[in-house]
Amino acid sequence: MGSMNIKMKLMPASVEADLEGIKTKVKEILENKNEVKTVNFEEEPLAFGLKSLIISFIWPEDKEFEPVENELGKIENVNSAETIDLRRTL
Repeated sequence: MGSMNIKMKLMPASVEADLEGIKTKVKEILENKNEVKTVNFEEEPLAFGLKSLIISFIWPEDKEFEPVENELGKIENVNSAETIDLRRTL
């Protein structure tokens, strides 16, 4: 089976949200429960000190992704999680 390159945007609940703690939880969810080995993070400045967290990773094409997307949105101090790019890898 093939795989998909997924990019998601996580919005923290506030400026005070611990981005490092959120990154740790994201890695835990993706690496422990699934077949994801590499997770990349970028911090995107928005306004007034607020930063969104952009995560990218490779996901097996034959596994359902929606439950994981929902779980990422339920991380403490995360206001929302949305998939912003999804591409099939060769």
